[in-house]
Amino acid sequence: MDRLDQLQQAIEAIREDYNKAKGGNKAAGTRVRKAMQDVKNLAQEIRQEMLEVRTDE
Repeated sequence: MDRLDQLQQAIEAIREDYNKAKGGNKAAGTRVRKAMQDVKNLAQEIRQEMLEVRTDE
């Protein structure tokens, strides 16, 4: 599985907790914040890969 698929799955997994957090569930909000940090890190890895592809050309 490539990183873009991983990113998409991570975002989809957050959806339920996001809705719970919007309803006031504080624990779900914590899970969303942690998951979003993971999404940020994964996005950074994708960005680095794209920079490497660009410099290899």
